[in-house]
Amino acid sequence: MKEKIILVCSECLSRNYTMTKNKRLNVKRLELNKYCKRCGKHTLHKETK
Repeated sequence: MKEKIILVCSECLSRNYTMTKNKRLNVKRLELNKYCKRCGKHTLHKETK
């Protein structure tokens, strides 16, 4: 059972990435360091609802 998620930059709050994750295996919210085009640097991206 895969679910679509959206990753949001923690600094500028822009929605940059869409991914899928397995809801059964990963219960907690996903947090990754990804490149933000608006900030121009690598920042922490968090999963939204």
